Amino acid sequence: MKHFLRLAATAGIACAMLAAAGARAEKADRDKPVTIEADRVSVDDVKKVQTFEGNVQLVKGTLVIRAERIVVTQDDDGYQRGVATGSTSVPPRFRQKREGLDEYVEGEGERIEHDARAEKTEFFNHARVKSGLDEVRGQFISYDARTEKYFVTSGANGTRAQPGSGERVRAVIQPKNKDAAAASPPRPAAAIVPLLKGEQNITTPRQEAAQ
Repeated sequence: MKHFLRLAATAGIACAMLAAAGARAEKADRDKPVTIEADRVSVDDVKKVQTFEGNVQLVKGTLVIRAERIVVTQDDDGYQRGVATGSTSVPPRFRQKREGLDEYVEGEGERIEHDARAEKTEFFNHARVKSGLDEVRGQFISYDARTEKYFVTSGANGTRAQPGSGERVRAVIQPKNKDAAAASPPRPAAAIVPLLKGEQNITTPRQEAAQ
């Protein structure tokens, strides 16, 4: 039992795959415990490898990762790398609430990798990342948590797709002032009132209200 709890704590790095994928992720999630469910668990203490297989689910606060298989490795400096894979029909997926917003960051791909040392998360093949109403799709998506920047390509592993392949990067970006514009109705246009002759500096009452 103690060994499994230690394993679960070590494997918590896999949950960071989601946290790194969305800027300003829910801060409270950092202090939440990690809960892991799987059909099979294997541990190699010599090689520092933990493998979770069979309908794997990792939960840490609002963060949820589901995959068919998650492998966590650790280097000599203590940095960890998580790799999540799914089945042919069900790719690995993640979801987490954003800090201070009623929005979630969601993503999927045939393979998801997180490198704790580089603080980068990468999505391979049929990749998709959605944040709020914004969404981007491509064959490869890389997110750098240090700079909060995305890099998306139409080809595999950061390359450009061959001409004629039909593969393209597709993005939907909502206007940032969409909610504010919807909440504030447009101000009616001021009526044009002729100025009194000889008093060119007089301002109409409607113009004063607009000011």
